[in-house]
Amino acid sequence: MRTTTVVIGAGHAGLAMSRRLTERSIDHVVLERGEVANAWKTERWPWLRLLTPNRQTRLPGLGYDGPDPDGFMTMPELIGFVERYARSVEAPVRPGTTVLSVRPGPAGYEVVTTGGTWHCATVVIASGACNTAVVPPVAEGLPPAVASLTPLSYRGAGELADGGVLVVGASATGVQLAAEVRRTGRPVWLAVGEHVRLPRRYRGRDILWWMDAAGVLDQRHDEVDDIVRARHVPSPQLVGTPERATLDLNTLAGAGVRLVGRLGGITGGAAQFSGSLPNLCTLADLKLNRLLDGLDRWAGAAGLDGELPAPERFEPTAAGRPPLSLDLRSGEVRTVVWACGYRPDHSWLHLPVFDRRGRLNHDGGVVADAPGVYLLGAPFLRRRRSSFISGAEFDTAELGHHLHRFLDERARRGQAPPGGRSASTDRATAKARLAAGTPA
Repeated sequence: MRTTTVVIGAGHAGLAMSRRLTERSIDHVVLERGEVANAWKTERWPWLRLLTPNRQTRLPGLGYDGPDPDGFMTMPELIGFVERYARSVEAPVRPGTTVLSVRPGPAGYEVVTTGGTWHCATVVIASGACNTAVVPPVAEGLPPAVASLTPLSYRGAGELADGGVLVVGASATGVQLAAEVRRTGRPVWLAVGEHVRLPRRYRGRDILWWMDAAGVLDQRHDEVDDIVRARHVPSPQLVGTPERATLDLNTLAGAGVRLVGRLGGITGGAAQFSGSLPNLCTLADLKLNRLLDGLDRWAGAAGLDGELPAPERFEPTAAGRPPLSLDLRSGEVRTVVWACGYRPDHSWLHLPVFDRRGRLNHDGGVVADAPGVYLLGAPFLRRRRSSFISGAEFDTAELGHHLHRFLDERARRGQAPPGGRSASTDRATAKARLAAGTPA
């Protein structure tokens, strides 16, 4: 089977790229191991909500048009949004097709799947950044009686064993899980490492409204001194709720969650925690205040001070003197949830594109040492907003242009795309086809 571009993954990013390719009349196929929006359907707990307000949930050609622009989509609402988008762009999705390998091929690349082999000039990797939950090596020291879960397998506090829960990790997922489990009355400990503290609302507006309007989310990958570190900063402590509530360490402590430091090891059945929690909390508070200072300066320069409440600052995080150990053999803790982050699964990618730590080498989504291969859906891919759904609108516009130019240059060298079609089709014609719902 032949086509010009193979897109791997039919989540929001892969579907957005499909629209960009259709706009340019680039022949393509979207391969999906499950169904459209598969990760949202199968790898998230049912009552999870997006962190971004509805008004910021948009993809190329489709934005939120419901009655609650300041609310936060539930999982069923988000799944419906993505499925509606797939229909609107008439994405050529092949569901139930698992990619087994991507290798160099005579036409550019050879994509072997459970449904056959595709030959293509370009590949777009949109399989997601959260395929595998990170579980640290210290987990091997857990006593046999303590259950071990990750957020990918968590389906609700009601399914946990009776007794206490230790949540390891205090980014967005960790704080949400700690709060949810605590509401059932169970004892909860939260092991806190480096974290990003944010209020849900600031001066009467959602914090992500501020970051969007002030241009924080538009900071580009080539404007950051250390982009590798920027891509691995923990997700902010935010939760999307109808009450638009702030969920930080002070809120959790007030609800009875016991804060401890970073989990350093498990020795003889006892969890050992770092004593650096007060310092990490102070650092997170400093970074928060630095961000708010910048937002206040922007509001003043934009002439908005008269329309908004006065600047405010939040109480410092009260870290106290947390315990340095916890006996996991006593029966008090029955479950550990590892909310330590995620990593992508690129084990099927057989190309020389990885660094010494096994991470995909790319420059803003343009994969190094593999001409015609692109990455989507990674944190801070091209901008800070790349971590959110709306980031696909900008990322696919630029990477779609880069891919189109790559194909044109390839054609000038006399290398026709595998599908036999030029990428130089008139853009106005392509857009007219898209608007009419006619396949390119």
